[in-house]
Amino acid sequence: MPDQIIPSFEHEALEADLKVLAQEIRKQRETPESKSLGEKDLLKEAIKAMPVPAVPMPLPKSPQQAATSPLPAYAQTAPAEIKLEIEYLLDIAFHHGIAKAMTEAKKSPAFVLDAFHDSLAGKLYPELQKRGILK
Repeated sequence: MPDQIIPSFEHEALEADLKVLAQEIRKQRETPESKSLGEKDLLKEAIKAMPVPAVPMPLPKSPQQAATSPLPAYAQTAPAEIKLEIEYLLDIAFHHGIAKAMTEAKKSPAFVLDAFHDSLAGKLYPELQKRGILK
């Protein structure tokens, strides 16, 4: 059943990325380093290892803000601009795909990139558990 991905997200780009992410998780599990990682850390490593397109894709003209923001605790006290940048990257990931968001996130400061990885892992973890990809 883990290989079957049941559509529940409404955006095709994200569904396609979840399939790639499932493959990355399987690859990560085969590495010796993964033995010491928890499931959420395994997901973060898989997100970081996902291939990104060589040619940058055009971004939407204006960011759409999500109703709720899953920012990690350490980002809760960040300046508003930083929080908005992380939320914008999450919006790109969920509406245009993880690869596109990763391309943009790599242009950001390390704090934003790390918070984006953590936030994305936090949002995807329950869904991947539900689909049987993570425990």
